[in-house]
Amino acid sequence: MPPPTALPSTPPTALPPTPLGWATLADAFETACLLRCTPPPAAPGQRHAGQQPVRPATIEFNREEAARRTRQLLDRLDIPIRHEVAVGGLRRRYELHRLHIPREHQPAYAAMVENGWRRGRRELLGGPVPGASTARRLWRTRMAAAAWRAALLAGGRHVRRHILGVRITDRELAAVLVRGAALLDVPALLRPGTGCFLVSVAHGPDRDRILRHAAEEAAHHAVA
Repeated sequence: MPPPTALPSTPPTALPPTPLGWATLADAFETACLLRCTPPPAAPGQRHAGQQPVRPATIEFNREEAARRTRQLLDRLDIPIRHEVAVGGLRRRYELHRLHIPREHQPAYAAMVENGWRRGRRELLGGPVPGASTARRLWRTRMAAAAWRAALLAGGRHVRRHILGVRITDRELAAVLVRGAALLDVPALLRPGTGCFLVSVAHGPDRDRILRHAAEEAAHHAVA
């Protein structure tokens, strides 16, 4: 088995107050994580390792739960969408869920998701901030749970008797999951796979803790 992969370098810990409310930031960050779980654009040359993914006007999921969660989050972010379901296959039927962003809302959608990812990522990877408020510490934990919820809904689940894992093609999201697990007091491993990264936690209390946090609703609109 190959050794664990080194994480990307940690960005500076200094972070100015977010212009988004914490609940809005958490929703935008979780949406970004869901999008990063989807396959990269098929056209050659559109995306290279380490680059930010394209924000497509049409989002596709092969899992209804992931599409429904994305739709719920975008609705809370005041981004209207149209949800279509296509059925394909012959002997093995499958569903493809498409979420269409109206043209006039695409700039706001792209800016919201990009801002949510950039600031959410820095909150999780930047380390503890001296003198951070109780609300900020609480929302960092909720965003860590949101990242795992997105990965479990839209990523490739890798379940074995001794681990719970997710396959992620996005290196930065894989790093966020490892750091997010640490915030939830769970050690996680990051290993390279064939065309992806495998992030896993041990079966037992670690797995149960991740699943419990992922099942919770992260975006509480009343900050404690």
